[in-house]
Amino acid sequence: MDDPSSLRSYGQTTPGAPLVRPALRRQGMDERMKTVFTAGQAGKIGQVRQQTIIRWFDNGQLKGFRVPGSRFRRIPREMLYKFMKDNGIPTDALESGKRKVLLVDDDVELVELMTKVLEDDGRFEVRVANNGFDAGMMVKEYRPDLIVLDVMLPDINGKEVCHRVRGDLALEDVRILCISGMVEDDKIQELKLAGADDFLHKPFDIEHLIDRMCSLLEIEPASATA
Repeated sequence: MDDPSSLRSYGQTTPGAPLVRPALRRQGMDERMKTVFTAGQAGKIGQVRQQTIIRWFDNGQLKGFRVPGSRFRRIPREMLYKFMKDNGIPTDALESGKRKVLLVDDDVELVELMTKVLEDDGRFEVRVANNGFDAGMMVKEYRPDLIVLDVMLPDINGKEVCHRVRGDLALEDVRILCISGMVEDDKIQELKLAGADDFLHKPFDIEHLIDRMCSLLEIEPASATA
């Protein structure tokens, strides 16, 4: 039986050979953002044989599910990513399509939770700002695909942050998802007029947050494959 931990340098037949085949690098964003894979697709990503994936699946090392009424195996993206990370298998083919997210919130505990869940998901690269000033600096440097923005920041309100982002033409493609537990419905409309793309009330289920993020980024939500 193949030991996944022994495959740290698989794909290398000569010193310096690339870990990711050129064909994998040419895969489009849709492929990199898939949320569930067949055994064959998982094998191509991991550069191992399909039968190796099947053995790992059948002995419980690689988590997934079977298509109801069939023998076909399916591996959710987050399970494949975790398995590859845990066993030292390079994740380049999965990480190449990550979306950049900037979390802006002064609630340290919530930010730590969101960061962990988003990074474990495997589709997101995350950076954090705890106030509006830092957020303004990081947006220009980091150029995120999405900002998850707490409306009630210690130094500036979310509406002003939205105005500043929308005032920079270089950031016109950045999506903004505002979050707060202290905003009335009429204020939500003001935020959207200022440039917010969506709003989510606190407290929220973290999976609901990810679904809303996926909608704004036009990628398939993980719940769609459940």
